[in-house]
Amino acid sequence: MTASLADDAPASRPLIAGVVTALVGFTSTFAVVLTGLRAVGATADQAASGLLALCVVVGLGCLFVGARYRMPITIAWSTPGVALLAATGAVDGGWPAVVGGFLVSAALILLAGFFPPLGALIARIPPSIAQAMLAGVLLPLCVAPFTGLVSDPWGVAPVLVVWLIAARLLPRWAVPLAFVAATAVIVVGIARSGAQVDPSTLIPRVEFVMPTLTLGSVVGIGLPLFVVTMASQNVPGVAVMRSLGYTVPWRPAMIVTGVGSALGATAGAHAINLGAISAAIAAGPDSHPDPRRRWLASISAGGSYLVLAALSSAFAALVLLAPAGVIPAVAGVALFAAFGSAVQQAIDDPGERMPAVVTFLVAASGVAVAGVSAAFWALLAGLVVRTVLHVGRRRAA
Repeated sequence: MTASLADDAPASRPLIAGVVTALVGFTSTFAVVLTGLRAVGATADQAASGLLALCVVVGLGCLFVGARYRMPITIAWSTPGVALLAATGAVDGGWPAVVGGFLVSAALILLAGFFPPLGALIARIPPSIAQAMLAGVLLPLCVAPFTGLVSDPWGVAPVLVVWLIAARLLPRWAVPLAFVAATAVIVVGIARSGAQVDPSTLIPRVEFVMPTLTLGSVVGIGLPLFVVTMASQNVPGVAVMRSLGYTVPWRPAMIVTGVGSALGATAGAHAINLGAISAAIAAGPDSHPDPRRRWLASISAGGSYLVLAALSSAFAALVLLAPAGVIPAVAGVALFAAFGSAVQQAIDDPGERMPAVVTFLVAASGVAVAGVSAAFWALLAGLVVRTVLHVGRRRAA
């Protein structure tokens, strides 16, 4: 029966699954990427360059791993990582220092491939604390749709209404359809105001930056970006693929994502990693009944991201023309699921709840000390509280 179903399934199914993977991944989170890059000091052109670079390295990464290992491994950009940037804000040294932090994160990802104990060290961070840090980072972005609804109800309400209806009827497409609603709002606004779009802004172009290193960029950008990318993307990505019957080669995957992150960094790309949610689309049974044929989804996703790279500047230009609250609303609804999952995992274990709460509150506060972002201090505070509350008691027991 299974063999018959696999033989009857059209060969185009994994190709279509790959296109869907790229479209859902891009339209759901590209607004978050632009928001995060602008928050840490990128100009509009530099943020557009970063989005272009991400699309290129993600596309090439998917093509390489899919063709090389004949598995539906997908590469994605770090959505939690860029949410971290949005919560971090400007750092000492400006955009060049931020790019330096991107390179530090890329180097650590690459090191995790050659030195497995580093990956094991990240895995030893209690999931409750890692997820609490992520939840605190996501909180300001997730409340943006509601603050925007108050300040600009006519612009934000259509986005939320479309998202809610689609979440009920077409959950996978809820965020992309919310972006379609935002696009309609933007187009109507342009038509009413008579604003002109400069055609030159639609042409993709790369802006390279000479990186610098500061304490704030290394400890406040590089280290937290590495931790959140590993703990929230790479490790879950491997687990998702394992649940679907595939064993991801750890070292090659880390080398591909580390090198890709490094190559894109000076153009403004923050980090790439193994896909987690996208992996379920490309590698799941809906892609093809025969697991041996699903690797074509990775090839299709890679090609689709390269096409989207050519359109990335147009999407970035559209964002610049949006009313103030519209794009943050799209970014916020795109992160609702990630925020809910992070909160659930943070407080799921009653014995770990207090350290997780402290971690969450410090991360959500946005405090920066000595030029180092709140994410680092949140992780440190959570580990200290956990040590004080548990270590002595466990030894006594």
